[in-house]
Amino acid sequence: MGPILRFIKKRLEKKGDTVLPSNVRMISGCEDHQTSADVSNVATFQLPDPAGRAGGACTSTLLNVLYEDHKTPEDDLSFVEVLGQMREILERKGFTQIPQLTSSKPVDINAPFALAPEGSDGTKRAILIGINYVGQQGELSGCHNDVHNIKEYIMDVHGFKEENIVVLMDDGEHNLPTRENIINGYKKMVADSEPGDAVFCHYSGHGGRLRDDDWGEEEDGYDETLIPVDYRENGQIRDDDLFQILVRPMNPEVMVTCLMDCCHSGTVLDLPYKFKAGAENREMEVDESYNFTKLFGFVGEIFDHDSSDEE
Repeated sequence: MGPILRFIKKRLEKKGDTVLPSNVRMISGCEDHQTSADVSNVATFQLPDPAGRAGGACTSTLLNVLYEDHKTPEDDLSFVEVLGQMREILERKGFTQIPQLTSSKPVDINAPFALAPEGSDGTKRAILIGINYVGQQGELSGCHNDVHNIKEYIMDVHGFKEENIVVLMDDGEHNLPTRENIINGYKKMVADSEPGDAVFCHYSGHGGRLRDDDWGEEEDGYDETLIPVDYRENGQIRDDDLFQILVRPMNPEVMVTCLMDCCHSGTVLDLPYKFKAGAENREMEVDESYNFTKLFGFVGEIFDHDSSDEE
């Protein structure tokens, strides 16, 4: 870690509760560059052929670690252990994707994996999104199953109740996972959540990349996206949108955990801290590629500091 990044990390640690007070963690199935298709033009974009491998690898692997045969492990597993076991299973099955954890603030990754604070008696809310793109090119087959399986897990193991779970699927039975419905679902989750609550967001479907519409914001020149069922008519959902809709406005006393099972998902919520499965370090680090102007505004604000920053 170079001197500039060390300074930014120190600045973020000091100002973090001011610039990004929310408590959001995200498990993603792969890094941003792990891809099935690069997307730069929505009008001509075609969903990638999943070849039997694109749907549900992250969700099914997580459940294989935490809920195999509908049973929880005898010993509590830490985030490090969960992500490490996920990577081992994926490698054995021939997948190259690397699971990772990103967060709005440092998470003790050696603490037991949990979806709610210990001892919390707040409401547990969830929004579960599964898109098979029925009848479209690149149709998936496992995303509806992902939702059913993860729903059973959070209800059985973590005590989520049916009335507090929103499901969006293109199965003819639930509300469709359109761009509008997904965005409104996240907005309602923010509006309804109160201090002490826990929120779980699950997405299983296609993820994409679009040319960055804020020049120079993304190091790789692309925004990561979620691809709703009506993406042809109404477009994709950019990481910038998700950050402004879900991450930034969430009450800081609400614990939010997201599971994003799609391509290009590594930074789809634009969170500044990262831990990658198999990494040598045993703590979360500031993501060196993160665009800190998203938090601090203009670059000058990052370096506008008082003497206490140098202690």
